[in-house]
This record gives sequence, C-alpha cells and structure tokens, in this order.
Amino acid sequence: MKLYTFDPAPNAQRIALFLHYKGIELDTQQIDMGSAEQLSDSYRAINPDCTLPALQLEDGTVLSPVIGIATYLESVYPDRPLMGTDALERAQVIGWCHKLYNGLMTAVASVLRNSSKAFENRGLPGPQDLPQIPALAERGRLQLTHLLPALDQELSQRPWLAGEHFSFADIDLKVALDFMSWVKQTVPEDCNHLNGWYLRAGAELA
Repeated sequence: MKLYTFDPAPNAQRIALFLHYKGIELDTQQIDMGSAEQLSDSYRAINPDCTLPALQLEDGTVLSPVIGIATYLESVYPDRPLMGTDALERAQVIGWCHKLYNGLMTAVASVLRNSSKAFENRGLPGPQDLPQIPALAERGRLQLTHLLPALDQELSQRPWLAGEHFSFADIDLKVALDFMSWVKQTVPEDCNHLNGWYLRAGAELA
C-alpha cells in the first residue's frame, strides 16, 4: 500500500492520527497542496478527484474518501479498534464521522475557502476552479455558533463522542476543532464538556 498525503491538511491529519493510534506504518508520499501539486497531471492519473489523502492498494485500487480509507485499514489492522467492535458501535462511529464531516468540518472549510486569498477561485476541493462566495463564509461562522454548544451537550452524556470507547469519531472531532484555528475560531469557554473532552482526546493520542 502507498499513502499519498499532505501532512498539514485536516483530512490528512485524520488518517495520520488513525495510523499513529494503531501504530501502522505505510509507504507515504507527500503531495504539496501549497503549490497545487494535487492538480498536476501526474497526481490526477492516480486520483482524478485531486483530493488528499489517497490510499493506493497493491492491485492498483485507489481509495480517496477518508472514511473509506479508515474503514479499509480498520479491517486490515483490527487491533486497537477505532471503528467499533460490533454492528451498533460501527454504525454509531460512522454516523458521527458523517455528521462531523458534513457539519463542523464543512462549516470551517466554508469559512476558509470563501474568505482566504489563498483559496481564490478554489471555493471547493477537486479539479474544478470555482469562485468564492463570501456569504458562505458568514454562514459557516454562524453554523459554528450552533454546532459547538450542541457537541458540548452530547459530551455531557458520555465520555467519548460515539459512546464509551475512544473512536475515529473522536479523532475527527479533534481534527475539526484544531482546523478552527485556521479561521481564528475557538471553542467557547463555557463549553466545559467539550473543552474537557479535548484534553482527554489529546492525551489518548499522545
């Protein structure tokens, strides 16, 4: 297997922390998103979606959505499970990963891609050049004001996001919260459960 990635990017960090937690080492190649290397012909030949990370298997199959990569690696490396240990736990973990990606992660990305000069004409990831829409940045900031207290309430009910055990959902949440610093946003001080969880998650991944 070979992993194509760009370490600073949030989606790459999701897989990097997954690998770190499980102690998995993969052949890895950095693709420099800062210079738009993900849009090069050579990388398009590997992943036409022009997204990172991407995992190329021995038979040439390429997995690019992070949840697909994590699901595959979990089946190959089951020790220190991160995707649940039974059908219900797996459903809860994947459900939370989906909610975080479409909620918190997308809200932050909307702010970044629609307000930063570095993403001019790159309103969305992928091969197409798309214009920035400033209103989407404002909507993303507004989403954060609703999503963070809701997550705080969820974490008042159990130790980890998807239940009693640390999981890939917790990795996704930590990465999303760290990603907020890219747009100068922080977790409110009164979100005590979320802030406490963040410290415990960091210790779990140390």
